[in-house]
Amino acid sequence: MRFTVPAAVAALAMMFAAPLAADAQDAAAPPAAELPKAPVPYTVLHLKPPAPKPRPPGAPTATPATAPAARSGPAVAGAVPIAAAPAVPGARLTPGQPLPPGELEAFVDGVVRDAMAHEHIAGVTVSVVQNGQVVLKKGYGFASLRPQRPVDPDRTLFRVGSISKTFTWITLMKEVEAGRVRLDQPINLYLPEKVQVKDQGYDQPVRVVNLMDHSAGFEDRILGQLFEDDFERVRPLDLYLRQERPRRVHAPGAVSSYSNYGAGLAGEAVSYTSGKPFERLVEDEIFVPLGMNHTTFREPRPAKAGLPAPMPAALAADVSAPLHWTRTGFQQRSYEYIGQIAPAGAASSTAGDMARYMITLLNGGQLNGVTVFGPRTAEAFRTPLRRTPAGINGWAHGFMTFDVAGGFRGYGHSGATIDFHSNMVTIPQLNLGVFIAANSETGEALVGRFPERLVQEFYAAPQSFPRPGSPELAADGQALTGYFLTTRRAYSGLEGFITSLMGGTAVSVTPQGWLLTEGPRSGVRTWAPEGPASDRRFIAVDGDQRMAFTLGEGRARGFLPASNVALMERAPAWRKPSTLAILAALTAAAALVTLVGVALRNRREFRENAVQSRAALLQNIQAGLWLGALALFAVWASKSSDLAQVIYGWPGALLITASACALVAAALTIATLVALPAVWRGGRRVDSWTHLRKAFFTVTVLIYAGFSVTLAMWGALSPWSG
Repeated sequence: MRFTVPAAVAALAMMFAAPLAADAQDAAAPPAAELPKAPVPYTVLHLKPPAPKPRPPGAPTATPATAPAARSGPAVAGAVPIAAAPAVPGARLTPGQPLPPGELEAFVDGVVRDAMAHEHIAGVTVSVVQNGQVVLKKGYGFASLRPQRPVDPDRTLFRVGSISKTFTWITLMKEVEAGRVRLDQPINLYLPEKVQVKDQGYDQPVRVVNLMDHSAGFEDRILGQLFEDDFERVRPLDLYLRQERPRRVHAPGAVSSYSNYGAGLAGEAVSYTSGKPFERLVEDEIFVPLGMNHTTFREPRPAKAGLPAPMPAALAADVSAPLHWTRTGFQQRSYEYIGQIAPAGAASSTAGDMARYMITLLNGGQLNGVTVFGPRTAEAFRTPLRRTPAGINGWAHGFMTFDVAGGFRGYGHSGATIDFHSNMVTIPQLNLGVFIAANSETGEALVGRFPERLVQEFYAAPQSFPRPGSPELAADGQALTGYFLTTRRAYSGLEGFITSLMGGTAVSVTPQGWLLTEGPRSGVRTWAPEGPASDRRFIAVDGDQRMAFTLGEGRARGFLPASNVALMERAPAWRKPSTLAILAALTAAAALVTLVGVALRNRREFRENAVQSRAALLQNIQAGLWLGALALFAVWASKSSDLAQVIYGWPGALLITASACALVAAALTIATLVALPAVWRGGRRVDSWTHLRKAFFTVTVLIYAGFSVTLAMWGALSPWSG
């Protein structure tokens, strides 16, 4: 029996908020367009088949037709090329050769259209820059359904998720440049007292730099508070930071664990030290100087006291809707509000504006003679704050650094809301920047793999797959096997219970010398040793993803996935979903047998004393409560396939009732444990239970007790916690 909930809930561990930024206005945004009353069939979008293969160099190139037509825009100048990297043997282009626009467009058209058709993505926007020029800028598909609005790369605003954080880190580094902030100082020095980080038993303060490399030690909570579907529930940033203060679960600097809350603190800090509201600060310091006129942290809603001014009406008219794929077609959903923690993820932007931004990053903070940040800051965004194993992403003052196909090194950030996915990769050795975003939750795979595929196509040598296994690993790999739980999760309450269920990975070794990982989100993946098996570094047999283990006392203590957004720690036996599944199955079986026994005994006379009668009544009530709790959880799980419903409706009546039933049943377990000696003492054979029934009662009590203790440690017995 596998004790899991639908895979959509697993995406909770990947939520990065999505910020918006542009001209601030106090006028109310126009009312939201009426949503379609029913899903719109996929075929209505008239997506065309994949484009033909790229033409050889020099051949004439025609832009394939698409409905609506892909849109492109003028180039942006201003960047200065850097020294080229050495050529990669077998690659189509050397690092000094620019991308051929015709071939690039044909390649991008093919990849994007194929993914849209087969993975059910409604709209995509893309921009590619190189050597200070926009090489490609296109929109595909639709930004809304009724009316059908095509994606325009210069006008259509997509949520960019946690790419928003890069703007926050730039404002923070500008405060460092101005001498108002020091990275090695406690963040509390730059925060109003009401939102300062509490000690919570830790002697070391959280420093500014801990926020930038996500090592502050906060737990990660998102359900019911990171996203809102009703603008009336949006709160000011400082109020959110006070009300949603997370637990500190690790010492600062000890563990990497991605934190939206940490980015929110950084945004509040720069607002406090600069004396400007965060949204205005980003506009004044980044968007206006760079001419990013279609980028904003503001959201399309009516004006509301205590909140920043809403998105200007002109921009609100061009915002892409979240388009959710269902079995019957696309469904346009309500706007995702993230303004309560805007610095972590509330930005919206266009492919055109993101092209200007990438050119600025590649050109050391300058665009068309305008300097946004200095050379030391530019270098900081490319330099990891701490060393990581080869192939594992680093954190460079808020930006991700990573290996790219062909042996190149890149930096940038990815992002996700509930329905939007985005990715921004810049590669200084190629003077290349790639941005892509999708407005459907099904776009995650395309967005994640697209920049790597582009570099692989033009600047990397072809690779052969699958990679072979290792006899050494097959013979001596058991030290790596086990169950590992992410550090990026809630650590208590119902959210802790659900994220613990979904945040683990099982590791095993095959006789062929491959490593297998299996998790609710990633599914089953196969890995081969990279180098000697004793190095404990692995690479995917069918790709370039990597992972690295840390050992202690002869076995793996944990491993770092390539993303480095969290450490996967070895979990004790009671933390394994399989343990919970076994106890749940035993509890259900014991409860069913108990209730069947009640029905059978009611048809004939039987003997019992007063203590046994009361103990039996308690156990009968427990049986009903346990079965009710398990049934309610199963119903909740069956309805949780839509991530938006889980987040917006958290925790919901079903889950609260299930937890309450389990809590009462667990409390009754204490009473039955206390009664156990008296049940066994009984009396004469004629007025007491048989030994068989006493044994069944005892076994049932112990099963219920084990399940109760395990649920309590998982956080499931806290209906008030949400």
